[in-house]
Amino acid sequence: MNKKSAILREAMSQGVVMCPGAWNGLVGSAIARAGFSSCYISGGATANASGYPDVGLISLTEMCRTIHEVSDASNLPVVVDADTGYGEIESVARTIVEYERNGAAAMHIEDQEFPKRCGHLDGKSVVSKSEMCQKIKAASDNKLNPNFILIARTDARCVDGIGAAIDRGLAYREVGADMIFPEGLRNQKEFEQFAKECPGLLLANMTEFGKTPHLTAEQFGDIGYNIVIYPVTFQRVAMGAITRCLNQLQSDGSAEGFENQMQTRQELYDLLGYVPGEAWSFNSK
Repeated sequence: MNKKSAILREAMSQGVVMCPGAWNGLVGSAIARAGFSSCYISGGATANASGYPDVGLISLTEMCRTIHEVSDASNLPVVVDADTGYGEIESVARTIVEYERNGAAAMHIEDQEFPKRCGHLDGKSVVSKSEMCQKIKAASDNKLNPNFILIARTDARCVDGIGAAIDRGLAYREVGADMIFPEGLRNQKEFEQFAKECPGLLLANMTEFGKTPHLTAEQFGDIGYNIVIYPVTFQRVAMGAITRCLNQLQSDGSAEGFENQMQTRQELYDLLGYVPGEAWSFNSK
């Protein structure tokens, strides 16, 4: 049985857990090497890496491949985005089983209508509270491991207001959600209000260029949040650097000018646990 859910629950009992976003195994390894106790797989970042926008185009099979890769490479508890559950009730039940089998420690499912939008964009719509409750109950009933953390995300704040989001959070807890993820909150006061009026385990999304202002993990922990995810942060950092260096290569005709910005060959080998001339094994890292 996957023990990483229990490890994640223990980490949360010690304080707020930061989950940087990984979109492949190499990034997962870097997150582990940096000393983080968990990481996150964003549906949006996974889609972006395949050249798609975050509109629910990535399949369950593609996500499970990424989960397996990141979980195996990092050996960390992985929190994973399940978008709207890849379909109706039966699909949601299959999703939680497949996510667990591939190494996830937690997953979140959201109450947006399909096709979904990024949680920090306007123009979203949500399914009825009763429909979402049915999905959450189906997921909860099909857990393989009682420690697996089922997270219910609500996008109702941007559709019907903070009161509706709190009401949905309470309803989702009642039918089996272990943790609530209020998406698109506008300021610290709203996060505090949500924590006070929907008590229990909570997840906060600290994404850039969105509706939520920058708060530190310590600030989130102080007001009652247990996990903070950074879903696309390091993909944005990486793509920013790649784009700048591509422009410089086009201009200069050589990569020499930005060699000092690169991870060195040795640093990459160290991250992979690879020693040239020696046989590599899965226990090398």
